[in-house]
Amino acid sequence: MKTFTFEVLVTLKDGLSDPQGKAVESALPSLGWTNVHHVRVGKHIKLDVDAEDETTALEQVRGMAVRLLSNPVIEDYQVLEVSPK
Repeated sequence: MKTFTFEVLVTLKDGLSDPQGKAVESALPSLGWTNVHHVRVGKHIKLDVDAEDETTALEQVRGMAVRLLSNPVIEDYQVLEVSPK
């Protein structure tokens, strides 16, 4: 059995209002960044999975993303990185 490290990015679906993103976008000019637009805030989840192979581990992570890590009605997820440990 091997351990695989995954990173999952969860973001709101396009077209949905992002209050956190708007708050960040509104604060940036007061800190000197006036050139930033369309800020979106999401979740970054890093986890290690023990599995026989990468394909099995990836299937499990996708299942976790759909059933627990994201709300598929309003959020999208993306597996950012897969690396064996």
